[in-house]
Amino acid sequence: MTDLANQACIDACNACADACDFCSTACLQEDDVKMMSRCIALDMDCAAICRLAAGYMARGSSFAPQLCQLCATVCETCSQECAKHDMDHCRQCAACRRCADACRAMTA
Repeated sequence: MTDLANQACIDACNACADACDFCSTACLQEDDVKMMSRCIALDMDCAAICRLAAGYMARGSSFAPQLCQLCATVCETCSQECAKHDMDHCRQCAACRRCADACRAMTA
């Protein structure tokens, strides 16, 4: 069983992954998909690392802190990219910033 601090981070990672999946799919429906390519790629990277980090924490892996540090970096980068776009689905990627904060807190 994970402790409460890890559970909060696991929940943040899962919420972020879901938001990124939604955002990347919505970006693919935009008129100028090429303009959204970096956002889509970062959404996919962010969702993947968030799910991986959540799994590491759930298993109590000794590598979870290092992975969460990288996860925080990817989430922050994704959040910054999404902030460049005015679409609602990109604005909802605030979950990325919350996840980055949760991952940093978990590794502190």
